[in-house]
Amino acid sequence: MEAIHVIRKPLLTEKGAAQAEHNRYVFEVDKRARKDEIKRAIQEIYGVRVVAVNTSIHQAGQRRTRWGIVPGKLTKKASVRLHEDDTIELF
Repeated sequence: MEAIHVIRKPLLTEKGAAQAEHNRYVFEVDKRARKDEIKRAIQEIYGVRVVAVNTSIHQAGQRRTRWGIVPGKLTKKASVRLHEDDTIELF
């Protein structure tokens, strides 16, 4: 996968802002992306050194439609830890 297709968007939350102080950033990524692809994409796009990548898959809650109850969409989050000398300016 190309780097531009791996990273969807940075997730800016209170918890993510607290982790950013410790060089951890959270991104929404493509569900098919592997950890090595995520690491390569972050290094290419932001020009930083990635130390570790942790991923999790989250399913949104159920929603009601006229056809009944439908499960929410799956999203994949990647928590990326950077080298202590690197930072990413997200704002």
